[in-house]
Amino acid sequence: MSSRLQQKYSQDFYAWALNTAELLRQGKFSDVDIEHVAEEIESMGRSDKRELLNRLAILLAHLLKWQFQPERRGNSWKYTIKTQRFDITELLSESPSLNRELEKQLNHAYEKALLIAINETGLSQNTFPKKSPFTLNQCLDKQFFPE
Repeated sequence: MSSRLQQKYSQDFYAWALNTAELLRQGKFSDVDIEHVAEEIESMGRSDKRELLNRLAILLAHLLKWQFQPERRGNSWKYTIKTQRFDITELLSESPSLNRELEKQLNHAYEKALLIAINETGLSQNTFPKKSPFTLNQCLDKQFFPE
């Protein structure tokens, strides 16, 4: 691999990506910047995981808002909950191995959800449970809305 390709990666990622894709299509594997290709593939996986956890945190925050501010319930919250469920399901169908991560990361996503809910509701942290009152199955259940 040439130092020109390494330089292109650090100076112009877009050009590097296009050039690398073309080299792969042409079968010129010895010319490919393998180390950076591997880094980018790993980064894509981490990005999907982060997106999944962010969506779960937003979903949990809205479920908390729904439960703890019933007087403020409205279509906006309802459709945010439905949208997050839809998007999580779609991400999981595209990358089923992320299912394992969801259960493991529920508590971590809940910590972020608490911050969102506290910020958006103005309620005290003591208002909300320390651990998620919702199971993963409840979070993803299209019919579930806490009362």
